[in-house]
Amino acid sequence: MIRPMPFTGSELRIIGLTVAAVIAAAITYYGHIGGTIAPFVLAGVALALLASLVGRSVEAMGERLGAGATGVVQSALGNLPELFVVLFALKSKLYAVATATIVGSILANVLLVLGLAFIAGGAKHGVQHFEQAAARRISLMMLLSVAALVVPALTALLHTPAAGHERALSIAVSILLLLLFIGSLPASIKKTEAETTSAAGPASPDAHGAGHGWPLWLALTMLAVTGVAAAFVSDWFVAGLTPAMSALHISQEFAGLVIVAIAGNAVENVVGVQLAYRNQPDHALSVILQSPVQIAMMVAPALVLLSPLVGATFTLVLPPLLLVSLLLAVVVAVVVVFDGDSNWLEGAAMITLYAIIATSFWWG
Repeated sequence: MIRPMPFTGSELRIIGLTVAAVIAAAITYYGHIGGTIAPFVLAGVALALLASLVGRSVEAMGERLGAGATGVVQSALGNLPELFVVLFALKSKLYAVATATIVGSILANVLLVLGLAFIAGGAKHGVQHFEQAAARRISLMMLLSVAALVVPALTALLHTPAAGHERALSIAVSILLLLLFIGSLPASIKKTEAETTSAAGPASPDAHGAGHGWPLWLALTMLAVTGVAAAFVSDWFVAGLTPAMSALHISQEFAGLVIVAIAGNAVENVVGVQLAYRNQPDHALSVILQSPVQIAMMVAPALVLLSPLVGATFTLVLPPLLLVSLLLAVVVAVVVVFDGDSNWLEGAAMITLYAIIATSFWWG
């Protein structure tokens, strides 16, 4: 019996374009060609195309793993490139870029990407509803993790006795956040009652890998391959960042907060909006909000502990405007999500707030 090809024509075209973009980015990086802008742009395009493939993998996994587990797995792989991006930035002594990227990644997800998802889903399906218990759990976990993340910055700003021990405090906070992240995994990946009931019912053709869906092994393999590829592309992206900033007259703070953060979160940028547009608000919310939770509880702490490996010292002490912007964005996101539904107007308001915050960093 001839087994059907798992890829559609459009998926094969995207795979081909992705391979071509990665090869082109590699040529400009290793061949030192393309001037000051082309290597940076090509690496960004390659990251975006890799994100599209991750989006299809996540969609294929959704029926099998549930919204929570899908969000955790996708966000973990999606945040790996960002971890490498910031490490490479620290290695290049771009400390302002590194700090702004961490904050910008959280802002981009909770305001820009979530706002785009609300607009995409609301424009096509009207008001969308998501499971309130899961939405409240993940939004409160995001608020609590970010609150823990900003304590070292507050000790410095308030001139407390701990102000001269930012590195030691950052290490202690990082270890505690990593332990909290590990402890939160069982609750994050647990299926909701609705998902359990659905899984007990008759299976759809896609649930067994037939029809348009991918088999689970193929989805997991695609996620792993694209994650590794994105790590390499992230290195090339950072290498092209400095000359691109000089050519475009962009400050380190704006580059980290907006450009690098959005490129580093390209996975969530594409996936979350896709899921909302396809009327899967629970999966969309989990994918989008799991990323800032993991940034606060896993990526930032990992950077604190790993930064000495690249000859740098990274702490959790944030400049005042970054600190206030971070807290403001997270509180707004929690308030919007808490009622269990979304519409396009809420999304437009969140994007507007993101644009205002981004503009305030244009001058550094």
